[in-house]
Amino acid sequence: MKKILIVGGGIGGLSAGIAFRKKGFDVEIVEIQKEFTIYGVGIIQQANALRALDALGVADEAMRRGSPYGKVKLCAPHGLVIGETGTPPIGRFPAHNGISRKILHEILHEAAVANGVSIKMGITIESIENNNNSAQVSFTDGTQGTYDLVIGADGIHSKVRQLVFGDHKAKYINSSVWRYPLKRPTDLETGYMFFGKNSKLGLIPMTADTIYMFVVSSEGEDNPIIPESALIPKLRAYASSFPAPMVQGIIDQITDPKQVIYRPLETLMMPLPWHKQNVLIIGDAAHATIPQLGSGAALAIEDAVVIADEMARGGTKEDIMQRYMSRRYDRCKTVVDVSNTLAEWEQMEWKGIPLPEGANMGALMGKTLMMLTQDI
Repeated sequence: MKKILIVGGGIGGLSAGIAFRKKGFDVEIVEIQKEFTIYGVGIIQQANALRALDALGVADEAMRRGSPYGKVKLCAPHGLVIGETGTPPIGRFPAHNGISRKILHEILHEAAVANGVSIKMGITIESIENNNNSAQVSFTDGTQGTYDLVIGADGIHSKVRQLVFGDHKAKYINSSVWRYPLKRPTDLETGYMFFGKNSKLGLIPMTADTIYMFVVSSEGEDNPIIPESALIPKLRAYASSFPAPMVQGIIDQITDPKQVIYRPLETLMMPLPWHKQNVLIIGDAAHATIPQLGSGAALAIEDAVVIADEMARGGTKEDIMQRYMSRRYDRCKTVVDVSNTLAEWEQMEWKGIPLPEGANMGALMGKTLMMLTQDI
């Protein structure tokens, strides 16, 4: 197997392209967008994400252009620090690196091009004929191609998944996330998370000069859409409910509805297997997790590193896929399940419903983040 098609030029797809080229495979990426327009503001890279990026040769560049920091401080609404969370440092990698999504995509795109990945913009797949030894793919521009392996890295609403594995719908979990870019306060030395009566708010470094704010809230049970005219008033209202001076000091910057990234949160966990003959799905196409553990992108990058590693080890296609699934399924499922549990507990607290006996958010987060430090 030498010729590989990757559908989707996001974090997972670009990471897979780099990983495969470093192992000597011929790689082609098709991306439906005509240009790299990035949906998002900032991203949290925990130590395990940096370890995976290091396998791609870009961890140092991500830290140089981002903002390494330590554990996230967990705070009451007024700012009292009540704990901390995050993966422990792994070797030379800090607990976290904050980075702009746009900058991360630029880093990965630059590395993909430098490693010889062929990237075609503005097209995607139309159909896949999955044969015994190869996949015949028809593209939306009328062309066709034959590949030894097709990787679906095309997100939570994956067309590859739908064509090959059938109808698996993502589930809305009654929570939403808001993100907004801001100037970095002079006294913000790490990430902060504040827990309120009906929401939680985080301030996360992106660069030496910028941060982003996120808010997790419950906007109702009907996958709510917020009109643009309401984005700024609602986001400012959420921020105003946190008296912490650090939060109050950034509210005046929240002015432009075009910079608000608002998204109802959806989750999906595909059952085994994530492969069928010559097709494999990775990242959000296989295991879309909500951001309670900040690990969605990390898992996609790890997927890319592991499948390239297993392909390079050789063996039959079925052996390769079985080894891949044994390394990825339990790890990804744990993150998805724990994230869903944390969201459920958050909503219970916002509604004044007692948590189940023995429920401990901090302990569950800590145990899961420790698990992520284990080798992939």
